[in-house]
Amino acid sequence: MSARILVVDDIPANVKLLEARLSAEYFDVVTAANGAQALEICDRAECDIVLLDVMMPDMDGFEVCRRLKANPKTHFIPVVMVTALDSPADRVRGLEAGADDFLTKPVSDVVLIARVRSLTRLKMMTDELRMRAITSFEIGVQAPEREAVNDLGKGGRILLVDDRPSSYERLAPLLAAEHDIDVEPNPSEALFHAAEGNYDLLIVSLGLENFDGLRLCSQARSLERTRHVPILAIADADNNARLLRGLEIGVNDYLLRPVDKNELLARARTQIRRRRYTDHLRDNVQHSIEMAITDGLTGLHNRRYMESHLATLAEQAGSRGKPLALMILDIDFFKAINDTYGHDAGDDVLREFAVRIKKSIRGIDLACRYGGEEFVIVMPETDLQVAQMVAERLRRAIAGEPFAIEKGTKRIAVTISIGLSTLERKGEAVRDLLKRADTALYRAKHDGRNRVVAAAA
Repeated sequence: MSARILVVDDIPANVKLLEARLSAEYFDVVTAANGAQALEICDRAECDIVLLDVMMPDMDGFEVCRRLKANPKTHFIPVVMVTALDSPADRVRGLEAGADDFLTKPVSDVVLIARVRSLTRLKMMTDELRMRAITSFEIGVQAPEREAVNDLGKGGRILLVDDRPSSYERLAPLLAAEHDIDVEPNPSEALFHAAEGNYDLLIVSLGLENFDGLRLCSQARSLERTRHVPILAIADADNNARLLRGLEIGVNDYLLRPVDKNELLARARTQIRRRRYTDHLRDNVQHSIEMAITDGLTGLHNRRYMESHLATLAEQAGSRGKPLALMILDIDFFKAINDTYGHDAGDDVLREFAVRIKKSIRGIDLACRYGGEEFVIVMPETDLQVAQMVAERLRRAIAGEPFAIEKGTKRIAVTISIGLSTLERKGEAVRDLLKRADTALYRAKHDGRNRVVAAAA
């Protein structure tokens, strides 16, 4: 696993030391001697992680971190502060500036590399989601960076897994000041609780009495419903080996006992902000997928989806020896509706038409907007006789009740013509199936409209 690490320090000896440590682990290293250089490098997207010294002239590390996290272009880059400052107040100040971690010099090689590797995995996952979401941004879906910049990380749902009353009775009230907190003192039930609770953060004690806390973290990472929930581990100060193991299996962050209240809240806010950001990215990816296969006006599938899915349905029908029916529907005199009442009225008709289609077909049927005022319905396991009954029922549903337009102030009569065809043989090209239905539709139009015509066998 390689990544490009930006080392920011005004002391050349410190830079050389970190560069040697990271290069030995096959990371690419770039360097900056001050905050201004670091901001420029990050703005050009030339690094994956920032290792940032705090005590620098002109602009200290806290200010550099604040600027990185306030900029939507660099907000998602993980920042680790590496400094000689070691008081809890300094750590909290760094975390509140937006840092993902705060390591105190001298930092052991093992701890440094484990943290960098953990954040590299996180950055790669985020980058993949961002790349997938680019389509969403291009078609106008709001990118989540600006919202993430303003997110305070409060109001989250947290599950605390701890079987020591002396511990959770102290920690739970501290967390409750900013979040909704549930306590699970029975580790055996914790995974079920986590899977059902839709939590933003799991806080797991690694000092459980008769249960391996790391195994619980590993199980949470392997379960689909908790795979993306961040985990904050709490361990005793002499548990470094277990903490490093935890970072390897997917723990996002950790705290050492005795737990400082402000550091606990700061680290919880950091993880919750990141969870919300990645959730927004996943939602945008899902939305872009839906938009790619859905007609925006009617909510039905679009032609692209129909053409790819129809081939699959036809192949399945042929291989199983089952019938498959297809109908093409066309709204009669639709151009006259647009010309007489305007395109907004035409859109009203199309939307209501889609609603009536959905009410008239089964869940396994595929309804699509083919283009303009033409629609296609594919009906698996349906022969011609049944398809004709469905088509006639749909024709009556359209003609039997006027369509509301102009916000319900007017109602107009609408009728449709339908052409039907069925799959004739195994391996038949779907274009032939569509062509026969289209020919039948032309006959329905030619014979007077507002009728159903089946393709000749």
